[in-house]
Amino acid sequence: MWPALQGFRLRDAIDILLVAVVLYRVFVMFKETRAVQMLLGLGALMAASFLAHRFELYGSSWILDNFWSFWVLALIVLFQPELRRTLAHFGQSSFFQVVTRAGREQQSHLLDEVAKAAESLAGKRIGALVVLERTTGLRNYVELGVPLDALVSADLLESLFLPYSPLHDGAVFIRGGRVAAAGGFLPLSRNAQLARNMGTRHRAALGLSEETDAVVLVVSEETGRISLAVAGHMETLHDVEALHQRLAELFSLGAPPGPAEQPWWVPARGWLRK
Repeated sequence: MWPALQGFRLRDAIDILLVAVVLYRVFVMFKETRAVQMLLGLGALMAASFLAHRFELYGSSWILDNFWSFWVLALIVLFQPELRRTLAHFGQSSFFQVVTRAGREQQSHLLDEVAKAAESLAGKRIGALVVLERTTGLRNYVELGVPLDALVSADLLESLFLPYSPLHDGAVFIRGGRVAAAGGFLPLSRNAQLARNMGTRHRAALGLSEETDAVVLVVSEETGRISLAVAGHMETLHDVEALHQRLAELFSLGAPPGPAEQPWWVPARGWLRK
C-alpha cells in the first residue's frame, strides 16, 4: 500500500476530483427522471450477466454477451434527452458575451414590451407562450413555426395570441431582438412528478427550459396567472413589476443571475417553485 501512496501525484488527485464532480453532476441530472429506472435496468442486466457466467448458463450468457457488444449505442439511444441536455449545459458560457450600453437599452425596451403584452393578456384571460432566446440557439424550434422577423412590440404580441388568430395556439419566439416566428411547437416536459392539473402550455414551457437555457413566459388562459419557465423550474409572478424585475435578472441587466446562470456543477433545487 505504501508504494502506491508514494507514487500518488498531485495530478492524480486533480484527476479524481474532476471525475467525481462530473459523475456527481450526471447523477444529479438523472435524479427524478426516467433515466434512473434505465440505470437500474442496466444494473440488473450486469448482475444477470455475472450470474449467468457464474452458474454456466450458456444460453443466457450468449444473449447477454451479445447485448453488451453494442451497449454504447444502446446507451446513446436510451439516454439521448439527458445527454443532449448535459452537453448543452456544458456548452453554455457567458465568457465571450459582450453587451454594450446600446444593447442593454434595446434589451430593456424589449423586456418592457414583453411585460406589457403579458399584463394585457393576463387581464383578458388570453393564454400565451413566449420564448426568449438566450445562449442556446433555438433555430430548430423556430423553423417549425411561421416566420415573421418583426420588431417586438406589445401590440404585435397581443394580436398573435388573440383567440381568432390562426397562430394563437403556438409559441412565439423572440431571438436577436426580433419576433422570429409564431405558432411554433415546443417539446413537452418529461418530468413525471408534475401536477396532473398543469396545462399543455406550462408543460411545453418546462420542456423547452429543461433542454435549453431559454426563458419561456406563460400566461394561463384559465387563471390569468403569469409564469416563467427557467432551467426546468416554473416560477409564478404576482404582478407585472415582479415580472419585469425577474426578466431583468435573467438577462443580466444589472441584477443577480437566475438559475440558468448557475455553474453546471450546482444541482437544481426543485422542479417547481411557487
